[in-house]
Amino acid sequence: MGEHPRGIGRTRLRHRIMLRQITTYLSFVRFSHSVFALPFALTGAMLATRHQPVTGVTVAWIVAAMVTARSAAMGFNRLVDARFDATNPRTAMRELPRGAMQTREAIGFVVVMSAAFVAVSFQISWLCGALSPVALAIVFWYSLAKRFTAFTQLYLGLAMAVAPVGGWLAAGGRGGWEPWVLGLAIGLWVGGFDVLYACQDLAHDRAEGLRSIPIRFGVVRSLLISRLMHVATIACMLALAPLADLGPVYLAGVAVVALLLIYEQSLVSATDLSQVKRAFDLNGYVGIIYFFVTAVDLYVG
Repeated sequence: MGEHPRGIGRTRLRHRIMLRQITTYLSFVRFSHSVFALPFALTGAMLATRHQPVTGVTVAWIVAAMVTARSAAMGFNRLVDARFDATNPRTAMRELPRGAMQTREAIGFVVVMSAAFVAVSFQISWLCGALSPVALAIVFWYSLAKRFTAFTQLYLGLAMAVAPVGGWLAAGGRGGWEPWVLGLAIGLWVGGFDVLYACQDLAHDRAEGLRSIPIRFGVVRSLLISRLMHVATIACMLALAPLADLGPVYLAGVAVVALLLIYEQSLVSATDLSQVKRAFDLNGYVGIIYFFVTAVDLYVG
């Protein structure tokens, strides 16, 4: 005999509740934004494979490390900023302020993701495992930096710069300038677009006593700082070419990234910040394009 209709209904209800919880957690950490850091961690690993072969298992562990580290960092950010998010119209509907997730759930999530990151790091190598608490400290500090320093956006850049260096180490790379130059490029890129993003919260952050580059320097000069950081990003990407013996395909890809960043900057002005979200979303393509052209140049070109 088949299952009773009431039992089927309860099963479907449990499935819907579980799906809703999963969706809430994915939204909580903005899982879709993993495209910012993950491609550069994999790019760092690819550069290392020129000297040290890497297995598919190692690549899988690198992906797992990036996902767990980023989830822990985003969860920590949402936790410590919940009070500020609640008073900001732009962020008031995030999971903690609107009550879709309880504080204890968020704490548990951060603890589990942090422990998973450390465990995964030890699966990669003893060095990665030993450095994993340092990596967590760096990515967690960004969430607190706005309380102490105006250069908050530079700390986010530092947190993201860890990705290619971590990928390089995970793939067995040791000496060489490649991961550091790539890390500098990523740090400048992320810091540059976070300056744009922070401009839209200027009034709120000032009222709450928070600090940022836009609060310290004003919107006009902050936009100039953002643009200079993106120019420096392209310079670092170009500097990587001779270091890693990358050729025309890579350089063409860097040109595409440069065009994307120019377009991103053109969307935002001191008198019109309405397109900041659109400009921010363009950055998702940067990492994907950069990873793709680097892979093609290394393995095909």
